[in-house]
Amino acid sequence: MAIDENKRTAVDFFERTFNQKDPEGAAAAYLGDHYIQHNPRAADGAEGFVAFINANRERAPQTRVEIKRAVAEGDHVVLHNRFIRPGVPDLATIDIFRLEQGKIVEHWDVIQEVPEAAANANTMF
Repeated sequence: MAIDENKRTAVDFFERTFNQKDPEGAAAAYLGDHYIQHNPRAADGAEGFVAFINANRERAPQTRVEIKRAVAEGDHVVLHNRFIRPGVPDLATIDIFRLEQGKIVEHWDVIQEVPEAAANANTMF
């Protein structure tokens, strides 16, 4: 699978999950048969992914994501994102995906709240 195709898969997966609010369809289209999850709050597998997303959506139904950058090397894709959540601080995330034969089979993430003020003039994005 070409690196550009892997990037498109990861971006489309996030867009469908968070902005189109279709985690079930995203899981069916983009996750491999064996999906390994490294977020300690989410279970492995497509069912674990969908349950985790739906639980978060119940708490913050208007959440949407802005993908700021996508970087790929070999079978890994990294997305740098801003999760916009009305009424609570936005989140800056790094999501790392490993793909096999065009399907997402493994996921890691790092999540940080976007602060109201910073010690510098740089943004998180």
